[in-house]
Amino acid sequence: MLAVKIDNVRAARPHTGLNEADIVYVEQVEAGLSRLMAVYAQKLPKVIGPVRSARETDLELLGQFDRPTLAFSGAQGKLLPLIDQAPLWAEPPGKASDAYFRGPDKSPPHNLYLRPDRLMPSAPGKDALTTGFHFGAAPAGGKAETSRTVRFPAARYTFTWSGREGRWLVAMDGTAARTTDGRRVTAGTVVVQYVKVRESEFHDSRGNRTPFTETVGSGTASVLRDGRAYDDVRWKRPKATDGTTFTTRDGKPMNFQRGQVWVVFATAP
Repeated sequence: MLAVKIDNVRAARPHTGLNEADIVYVEQVEAGLSRLMAVYAQKLPKVIGPVRSARETDLELLGQFDRPTLAFSGAQGKLLPLIDQAPLWAEPPGKASDAYFRGPDKSPPHNLYLRPDRLMPSAPGKDALTTGFHFGAAPAGGKAETSRTVRFPAARYTFTWSGREGRWLVAMDGTAARTTDGRRVTAGTVVVQYVKVRESEFHDSRGNRTPFTETVGSGTASVLRDGRAYDDVRWKRPKATDGTTFTTRDGKPMNFQRGQVWVVFATAP
């Protein structure tokens, strides 16, 4: 399984290869901004990016997979030993220089791209997605909803249902998100997972503390699928090596729509 840390400030957009991901995780980083981690198992696009640095949150989140490959462009100095000790294959440019290149369309550091076939010969397949997600027909209940906005201190995401496409259209900071080939960024299922976000011991070069998103434990979530919102969902992840299960109020699995899943880690109310 391949996980790629993707830059998400305005200067980094549009993204490349994002629509081919099986899962897109959205996490808070320094200064209230956000960063993406795209997970690829069933298809590898030719190019992915822009690639940026890893965070402590990623190590706990990736514990659910069996020795995943993590593509990233560096990390805070004190975090690097923890990445080396984590049960994953770390592949930054320093170890796999032939897999990365600088594109001409953006300014550094927002122009680093990955050729994933230089890290693995082929996509590992859906069996690598040991997430705990359950796919199937929509459960009963929920309420009709055509738009949902999730706000970070310095970023926001809006998901708007398109009946014609049968998917949620993604907007970032008020602008429709597109990939470099002109396609809209869309999601089959959107999970707004309410978690605890606390300060970690790490910080950026400006002294901003890095948020740590706790993805082990339990809590509530809102799941958007088929133009409906299910706001009474529970999530549970007992330990870092487990996937996350989502259940409805009656304890049954919360089925996701087949296709790409976006998981947005929002601060618990």
